[in-house]
Amino acid sequence: MTQLLAQHVYILPLLIMAAGIFCGIAADALARRILRRIIRRTGWESGNILVMALRRMGIYWFTATAAYAAIHAVPLSAHVFSLLEKGILVLVILSVTFFLARLTVGIVNLYSSRAGGVFVNTTLFANISKAIILLLGILVILQTLGISITPVLTALGVGGLAAALALQDTLSNLFSGIQIIASRQIRPGDYVKLASGEEGVVHDITWRSTTLRATPNNMIVIPNAELAKAKVTNFDLESSEMNIVIPLGVSYDSELERVEKITLDVAKEVLVEIEGGVPEFEPLVRYVAFGDSSINFSAILRVRTFTDQFMVRHEFIKRLHRRYREDGVEIPFPIRTIYMKGGEADGKRSDS
Repeated sequence: MTQLLAQHVYILPLLIMAAGIFCGIAADALARRILRRIIRRTGWESGNILVMALRRMGIYWFTATAAYAAIHAVPLSAHVFSLLEKGILVLVILSVTFFLARLTVGIVNLYSSRAGGVFVNTTLFANISKAIILLLGILVILQTLGISITPVLTALGVGGLAAALALQDTLSNLFSGIQIIASRQIRPGDYVKLASGEEGVVHDITWRSTTLRATPNNMIVIPNAELAKAKVTNFDLESSEMNIVIPLGVSYDSELERVEKITLDVAKEVLVEIEGGVPEFEPLVRYVAFGDSSINFSAILRVRTFTDQFMVRHEFIKRLHRRYREDGVEIPFPIRTIYMKGGEADGKRSDS
């Protein structure tokens, strides 16, 4: 009989726990549904951040509440009760910490995407924000458990100094990444080219490195410290539009005014019809030199972004070649005259 009564003592706490979990699941689903409905009606953009931050949090909080009620419904020794109470409190603090970390990261990403500039949308700021929230949560847990955080902070200070000496390269990359972001000279989405030859679209800036997506679609990983010291050409800084210079040449027998008119007509046509060209731009033709076998000149066109130049250049050369053939404009082959001395070849010459 005593054993049966002892078993009945645990029925109520188990029922309380089951009810808490069920209510948590229901509250979690209901809260997200209500928030999504409000977001659809009001267009509340930051509401999506709150929905993501609250994911499963209702289950944890209702379960913790039920657990706290359950330990009051069962006879326990003071020591065990104190341990369980502190354990539940630690779990609540952890869940609140993760909720705040999610919320902070979401807000940082949202604000950075809106503001641009210094707060460009990179994982570096998001990770720093998350680390700060988690660190504060751990300190609160230690204080809750009765552990003085003053020695911990002192140990962290001494340990931080030792870690700084041991992790010079890592910290150099971290602070270089912050410097790159704060300078606003390299941002995700910019097309950059390093003096060492690497080039591509900036994909992300993390605490250790910056990744570029090259034209062949492979990723180039550059340590932030090296990028901060490198000479970088940013094709999207201030303005994404850029001029492209296409070298050309025609024979000495060509009528240069006519060549110029044909070239400008084709250039205007390409800028209007090909995506990526700037239709408002007036293309230019500039003769530059008397070459060995041709009169050399350049056609200057303008494109919207660095990558647009490839298709515009392709179409321009293709269409210009066709027009030159139709209008009888000669694009000469290189000619070299060779004089041969001695024997029967004396005084003769050959063109090739």
